[in-house]
Formats: sequence, C-alpha cells, structure tokens
Amino acid sequence: MKAKTPPSTSNFVKAAIENDLKSGAFNERRWNGKPGALSEHQNASFDEAKIRTRFPPEPNGYLHIGPAKSIYLNFGLAKEYDGICHLRFDDTNPATEEIEYVDSIRESVKWLGFDWSHHEYFSSDYFDRLYEFAKALIRADLAYVDSLDADQMRLYRGTLTKPGENSPFRNRPKDENLTLFKEMREGKHADGAHALRLKIDMSSPNINLRDPVAYRIKHGSHHRTGSDWSIYPSYDFTHGVSDALENITHSICTLEFEDHRPLYDWLNQKLLELKFLQKPLPRQIEFARLNLSHVILSKRKLIQLVKEKHVEGWNDPRMPTLVGARRRGYSPEGFRLFTDRIGVSKADSWIDYSILEDCMRETLNESSMRKIAVLNPIKLIIENFTPGHTETCHAPNHPQKKELGQRDISLSKELWIEREDFSEDPPKGYFRLFVGNTVRLRYGYVIKCTGFERDKKGTVKTILCEYFPDSKSGSPGADTYKVKGNIHWVDANSSIKANVILYDRLFATEHPGENGNFIDDLNPNSKKTIEIQIERSANKANEGECFQFERHGYFTVDVSSKTESLVFNRTVTLRDNWKK
Repeated sequence: MKAKTPPSTSNFVKAAIENDLKSGAFNERRWNGKPGALSEHQNASFDEAKIRTRFPPEPNGYLHIGPAKSIYLNFGLAKEYDGICHLRFDDTNPATEEIEYVDSIRESVKWLGFDWSHHEYFSSDYFDRLYEFAKALIRADLAYVDSLDADQMRLYRGTLTKPGENSPFRNRPKDENLTLFKEMREGKHADGAHALRLKIDMSSPNINLRDPVAYRIKHGSHHRTGSDWSIYPSYDFTHGVSDALENITHSICTLEFEDHRPLYDWLNQKLLELKFLQKPLPRQIEFARLNLSHVILSKRKLIQLVKEKHVEGWNDPRMPTLVGARRRGYSPEGFRLFTDRIGVSKADSWIDYSILEDCMRETLNESSMRKIAVLNPIKLIIENFTPGHTETCHAPNHPQKKELGQRDISLSKELWIEREDFSEDPPKGYFRLFVGNTVRLRYGYVIKCTGFERDKKGTVKTILCEYFPDSKSGSPGADTYKVKGNIHWVDANSSIKANVILYDRLFATEHPGENGNFIDDLNPNSKKTIEIQIERSANKANEGECFQFERHGYFTVDVSSKTESLVFNRTVTLRDNWKK
C-alpha cells in the first residue's frame, strides 16, 4: 500500500523535500531499478526509498548536544518521507580520529532512538576511488601539486577583501603533477612538502574556491586503514563526493557549510563530466546550528576541558556531550521535544539553556516514579508514638498515573525531615514546623511541634513533637484537621543512606569566553556531593533509572560510580533556579 504523503509544514527543509518529491527531481536515479545505469564508481546499494539523507560526524570526539539537532533532523526526515538515513563517518584525519569515538557515536545515535540498519559507511571506504578521482582531475588540468608551505599558501590565498594570487606551481605540467602525486602516495615526501590543490579561481570572492587543498601528506596510522596511506583527502574534497557516492538526495548541513556548497557543487559537477558520477547529484540545504547559552560546543574546547581535568571525562554529567547528558539523566524524549520546540530555521540565534531544562522536566515528569528523600536531614521524634511500633503509610508511585499504583512507606517514632522545615524564629508566612505550630507529615499524621534539643555547639539537632492519632491521611478523621504546612519525611529506622551529587551548569556566564578565557567562566559551584536519607524502596533502583524526589527535582542513579553505596546525580531541579 502506498504510504501517505506527509503534510506540508512551515519548515523550509521539509518544504524543499516535498517540492522535490512532487517534481520527481530524484526519480531518475531512485526508481529506474537499474543499478548498472549508475557510474561504476557510485554505490549500487538500492533500497526502495523516496529520499536518502545522512548524518556524517567526524570521529574526532564525543558527540555533544549540537549534533543531536542534526541527528533528529536527518533521521526524522528519512522516517517521515519513507526514506533512508545513512550513518557515515567522515574519517579523513588520522591524527585526531579514534575507534573509541566511532563506538561512542554509534551508541549515542542508538540511544536517541535511531537505527541505520546496514547503512553504515566511512569516507575511508572511498579512499581508493577518491585517489582515482584526484588523478583524473590532474589529467583534466583541474588539479595540481603545490609545493608552497602552509604559510606561503596562506599569503597567496588573499583575504576576504583581497583576491588571491596564483601559486608559482599552478601551471606545472600534468605529467609532473601525476608523478609527484604518485610519490606522495608512496610516502616519498615529508608532511607538508606538497599538497594537491583543485584548480578553480584564485580571484573568487568565495575564499573556499581559491584552489582549495584536496590532498595533504600525513604520515601516521589511520584507525581503519592503518599505514596503507601517506596522503589523505581533505574534508572539503571528501564530504560532497561521499554524498554523491552514497546516492544521497538531500545533504542537510548547518549554515557554516553554505559557503562550501559552491565547492561541493563544482567538484561533483566536474566528476559528473568526467563520467565518474551521474545525475541527479545531491542537493545541499543548510539550517542554523544550535547555539546554546551557558555551554561550550566547540570540540576543541571540550577536549581542553577533558585534558586539563576541569571535568572528570567526556561523560562528566556537567559536559554538554550526549554521554554526559545520558549519565546525568537527560532523556531522548527530552531532546526530541527540545528539537521540536526550537524548530528549524535559516537564521542563527541563541537558545537559552533553560528551554532544554524545561523540556527535560516535562518529559521526566511523565516517566519518573516518585521517591521521598531528605537531602539535609535533621532528626524528628514523635514523643507520644509507641516505641518500637511501626505503621504503614501509602504514597502514589506517580500522582498523575493512578494505574501505576502505590507503595508502602513505614512510619515510626523517629523520622528524618529537612532542616529547612524547622525554624526557631519563623519569618512571617512560614507554615512549617516551629514550636507550637502544627503541620501534616505528607501521607501520614498531623503533628504539633513541642520543642527541640541542641548539641554541644548550640546547633539544633532534634525536633520534638506529638502526633494526633485520628489524623492519618486517608482516615475518616483526617479532614477535620486544617493545617497550612505539609512536610515530607522518611522513617529513621528503615531509610537508607545515599550520596547525591548536586550538578549545576558548568559555566556561570551566558556566553563563556565572551570577555576572555572561557576557563575563567567555569562555575565553582557546578558540583557538590551530599549524604541524604531516602526511603528504603530506592534500594531496588536500577542504574540509569530516574526518579522525582518530591520537592527537590529529578535524580538519576549514577551508572559510573565506583562506590558501593547508592549514588544519585541531580538531573534537573523542579524549577529553573537561574531565572533573574
């Protein structure tokens, strides 16, 4: 049965795809059913798909929140329009790429909820073909070997307001270029001695067209090809061609690639003319990247944070990496809501971090079971409660989802309550415990404060009270007690100790580094560890499970803790604490 065409939306990327589907712009290649009609150099992996997108990360670090937007967009578009999305690793720089990063990228994409089936590719898969393409471009007088060093090349390139100048090596004979390029391939020249450049236009106002580098010499081991190669294609030479080789219909890129599009189009067009590719070629569409306040999304700066040990690694819950977000307790559903909420636009703009936090609160509120935890405990003794006696109270597992049932919590003579829930000298409007005041123990009894005790230093250490036996929540007489305060508690005889790491934003300023070194803007209060008391049922918590601690926020069982005791990471507070 033919799938229904998705409805048109205001999203300009979707509108472009729908126009292409309507016009049949990609039908020639997609539906002729004859893989042999393609150039032999193009991949002949034909799946019945209306469109084909790709997510093309460089495996030189862990994915951060920024690429999450691209993941949802590319995989989401493919799903919405009965298409296919490739996962392709643009691995052209052996100096910075590692298999560790490849594995982490795979895991993060799967965690967000996407599957690429058998469509996983590497640019290194195409090294042999790209090398043949480069030789063909030399023979067509569209590329040459340049022997300028990097500084000289930069001078000849010109500036944004001044055109570049032709390299003195630009008119080398083709045979000499081919010989030198072959010697580069064989490892006969040192790093930086030569580079292969495309012969385009040194006077172009677009600096990316001023004879860009296609190949550079790099002696070293590649994570997949080992020491087979001494030369590696540049990202700009590889990226657009890889899209064409994979029969991508729509190359969805961020705005910084808009000025690179003429280069990709030029190169693919020349390879088309040389019979290495066939029409239709990929169509590139750019959208605004994610600019998020209070975080750093520069991979270079994230590496600096890790190497200089300002954080505890790539999966530190304060890091904006997806592995860090996952450990902190952020959810894929929260990221999906976030990307839907901020939308897709053509103009760069800043998104406040609180929007991401709000999306996490909204989704975690739906999925998180409730627990009672006391983060700053002080002992409360019910003086008229029978010693050794324990009662059972009932608390809902999720107040908005009655079908999830309730859990039993015990109550005895000694409890833990929050220290902030008692005041010796209460301010006006304070409705919690002070001498002579009555409050309700949430899910339990109404109590009246009768006094308190101090330790040797004069600090209040114990709150004394009495309870009203006919006031238990849910009992017939409970409604006769009208109190304004309602406090939470755990049974001191059955609660368990746990550690909580109170994570906050890593940077204290909205735009780290805006006025100097971004390291100076680190938030000194971004991490604090405390010992808490929590209801015993938390003992059954699984690694990575997130709960709402009533009154406090959302907390996730840490998956990387090396301690035997239970450790929770604060995922997000119940309310935005950063609002001015």
